[in-house]
This record gives sequence, structure tokens and C-alpha cells, in this order.
Amino acid sequence: MARGSRSVTSSKWRYCHPSYYLKRPKRLALLFIVFVCASFIVWDRQTLVREHQVEISELRKEVTDLQNLLDELNNKQGGTAGKIDVRRKATKSSKEVQDDPIDIERREKVKEAMLHAWGSYEKYAWGQDELQPQSKNGVNSFGGLGATLVDSLDTLYIMGLNEQFQKAREWVANSLDFNKDYEASVFETTIRVVGGLLSAYDLSGDKVFLNKAREIADRLLPAWNTPTGIPYNIINLSHGQAHNPSWTGGESILADSGTEQLEFIVLSQRTGDPKYQQKVENVIAQLNKTFPDDGLLPIYINPHSGAAGYSPITFGAMGDSFYEYLLKVWIQGNKTSAVKHYRDMWEKSMKGLLSLIRRSTPSSFAYICEKNGGSFSDKMDELACFAPGMIALGSSGYSADDSQKFLSLAEELAWTCYNFYQSTPTKLAGENYFFHSGQDMSVGTSWNILRPETVESLFYLWRLTGNKTYQEWGWNIFQAFEKNSRLESGYVGLKDVNSGVKDNMMQSFFLAETLKYFYLLFSPSSVIPLDEWVFNTEAHPLRIVTRHEEGLVENLNEKQKPLTRLGGRKEGRSG
Repeated sequence: MARGSRSVTSSKWRYCHPSYYLKRPKRLALLFIVFVCASFIVWDRQTLVREHQVEISELRKEVTDLQNLLDELNNKQGGTAGKIDVRRKATKSSKEVQDDPIDIERREKVKEAMLHAWGSYEKYAWGQDELQPQSKNGVNSFGGLGATLVDSLDTLYIMGLNEQFQKAREWVANSLDFNKDYEASVFETTIRVVGGLLSAYDLSGDKVFLNKAREIADRLLPAWNTPTGIPYNIINLSHGQAHNPSWTGGESILADSGTEQLEFIVLSQRTGDPKYQQKVENVIAQLNKTFPDDGLLPIYINPHSGAAGYSPITFGAMGDSFYEYLLKVWIQGNKTSAVKHYRDMWEKSMKGLLSLIRRSTPSSFAYICEKNGGSFSDKMDELACFAPGMIALGSSGYSADDSQKFLSLAEELAWTCYNFYQSTPTKLAGENYFFHSGQDMSVGTSWNILRPETVESLFYLWRLTGNKTYQEWGWNIFQAFEKNSRLESGYVGLKDVNSGVKDNMMQSFFLAETLKYFYLLFSPSSVIPLDEWVFNTEAHPLRIVTRHEEGLVENLNEKQKPLTRLGGRKEGRSG
């Protein structure tokens, strides 16, 4: 038994002895192949584990960094916008994730300014149209429609001020009443109230805003009941009686009659009801019948005959936003053949604009002069400083050579507008400027009422060129507002930009436009991207929707989705 056991044991261990394989080369080769394969499998698995561990470590670091950024933004009242900001950035490359620290700091400063303005309005003028900061009371400049509140809805939403937005939303739902025995401006009510409500709807998807927009639009519609369909500019919101201001001699104002197209077309798109779009597009059809080759119309139009009156031609007050909307309706319709006639009219107007360009001496500041009959006036309104942004926005629709020509002109005009600010002791622009041979520019009407037009153009030029110089100019203007216009109870304009004497009004467009454009100037281009949104003349972003040949798109009401958030020309406005 003992020998038999040793024999079995020896037969088992022979496979471990080298001599066994030296006598059997095929088995040696097989053993070598098995060894190599096993070694490769083990090595490859260890490599994969190490790479996986490195990836996990990097992802954990990114999560930690993003969480820290989220906490920082939430601590600065970024709220929901901060959360969505992080998620959007996390989907991009590491290069795009980086946000310029200077931009972040400046954006937060602008948001703080908005919180200060909004908090003052909430404290002293809640539900009224505008705040008078020095006397700390509200005033109903627009018939008691809560103009500042409605004008500010989208600014609050874009800045991620969710608590403030929700409180304003509740006021709109429960307290906004349009049954006012008040002679309202069709233009102002459209761009501020209809536009503000539609923008809040497009951003949030909350139908309370759409329903309110439709309600006020229905009260405005009788203004278009004229022989030509060119609207009267004033209407009683309660009785529906419409007329024109006495000081126009019964004429309709060009900007007031040609700056409702965006809002009413969008309202038809969102509701599926074509009547709003039909009213405003008929105006353009009437004007296009006799549209001049240079595309320039006087500021007064007869609503009974459609004829243009003998009156000034200007890209400033009472003319400006008519030209702006020719371009923007084309953009909002996604530049299809259904809206090509708007672009064609706009390009004619740009030929006319070129005929109004002059340059000062000795500094060669480009400016847009005004025309009355055959005579020209070397005057430019600050209101006309929307034009550089408009021209830059429309330049991409031209051929390469013409596109560069118009973009260069836009940059020249923006430099002039920036110098409207830099040329005064307060570094804030006056209402208009005159140009004199050998003396460049001098301020004419010297008040400043917190207007947005220059900042608007800087925003467009920064978005379209990437040139950070425009951000620096904008920051200088923002600091001038902070220094001269900020009070403990809000922001005010200046009665005189030379002396710095303050007025007693915080215009609603300061929150709707000026602060919004400042905020977007220091935000990534993914915030309200220009290939998805178009701004009305009160800076209310509206979604771009492809227009078809039949004109009216399908009812978008049921398809509306809220925006994934990151983080106007005003004729006759006075302080």
C-alpha cells in the first residue's frame, strides 16, 4: 500500500517538473501559450480598472466643482437658474464649462442691481405702473396695468429670481385688471404688456400669461378699425373708442402703427387665432403698396388714406421701431419665403439709412442725421442708438462683402453712441445730440431717463463679434448708472447729465430692458440664444417659429414648453 501510494503521488507531481516538458515540446509550447494569454488578460484587466478609477476620480472632481459652483450661485440667490446653469454646462466640453470670472462677477452685480430696483418697487409701488424713488410712492403712468411688474417678469425669470417671479405671477393671475377707463397708448401697451406677458409665457409655459395677453390684445383690437387698417394710436381700454393724439393733427405715428407686428403674430401663433396676425400684417401690406425705393417713411401716416404726411424722417423718436420690426418679423418667422417681403422692405430702408450717414469733424464720429423734405438736420437721438444692434443683427442676411460693410457701419455707430455717454461729466448720455463742423458733438436735450438703446447695441455686437471691448464699454455705462442714478429706494434718471441733478422716476424699461441687456452682455451666448429667440422693442424675448406660405402656423399652445434657464424704442417718453 505504501509503494502504491508513492507511485500515484509521483505521477501527479511529474507535471510540475521541467524535465517532463523538455521531453515533450508540444506540451511545452501549449503551456507557454496558456501562460502568455493568462498574463495578457490579467494585465489588460488591471489597466482597465486603473483607467476606470481615473475616470471615476475625474468625474467626482467635476461633480464636486459643479456642486461648489451651485452652492455659490444659490448663496447669491441664483435659485433654480443656478441649478439649470450647472446642468447645461456639464454637457459641454471642459473648455466651454469655464465661465469668465470677470463676467460672473459683473453678472452678479447686475443681478444685485435688479434685486435692488425690484425690491424698491415691491416695497413702495407694488402693483402700480412705476416707482417714484425720491418720494417713495407709486404712480400709474399707464392706467394702472402694473407696467413695471409685467415688464419685469422675463428679467426675473432669466436671472433665476424664482421667488420674485412667482410672487409677480400670482399678482398677474389674481390682480391684473384691464377694465380701465383709461386712454391707453396702443404702442406702449403692446410692447410692454402684451410683449411682457407673451415672453413670460414663452419662457415659463404658464398659460396664465398667455390668457392675460389675449385679454388685453382683444381690448386693443378696435384700434385697427380704420378705412385702411392702419391703427389709431390711442384707445380707451374700457369703452374701446380709438383715436389719434390731437397733437399729430389726426395722423397715426409710424412707429406706433408699425410696432405691433411681432407681438400680435406671436399671439396668433400661440393661440391658433389668426385675427391678431391679420390685423397687423394688413398694416405692412398697406405700407408696402407705396413703399419708396429708399425705404424711408415720414413719421406721420394718414389712417384713412394710407398716405404719408409731410413730416420728418428719422431713426429716432416716432420712426425707429418700425424699421426694427421689419427685420425682426423676418427673424421671428425663421427667415422663410413667407416673411421675405419684410426683409426686402428692411433692405430698402437700409439703403435709405446709408443716405443719412454723416461723419463729424474732427473725430469722424458716424451718425444718422434726420431728414425733412429736402433738408437734413445734424441731430441724432439716443433712441437711434438701437440702430447699431439692428444693423449688426441684419448684416448676416447680406452677401459677404455687404455683410462686412454693414457690420463695420454698426461698429462705427456704436462707438458714437458710447461717446454720447463718455462726453458728459456724469458719463451718462443725454436724450439727443447735435453735430457741428469742427466741434464733433454736443448734447442737446440733456436729461437721461435710464434708456437701454446703447447697451442693447453693445449686447448684439458682443454676441455677434465676440469682441470683449463691447463688454468693457457696457461695464463703464453700468458703473455710471450705479454712481449717478442709484438711491436707497431704487434708481432714478437725471434731469441734466451735466450737473447730475436727479429726477423722480424709475422707468419700467430700466428693469425690462436696460438691466436685462446688461445681464445678457455678461452671460454666455447660450442664455437666450439669438437663433432661437428674438427680442421685441421692449427687450422681451419671443420664440422663433418657422412661418409657412399660408402665414399662420399651427396652434402652439399645447406644445409650449418652459425654457431651460441658465442661471423699444419709445417715442414720446419723458422723465
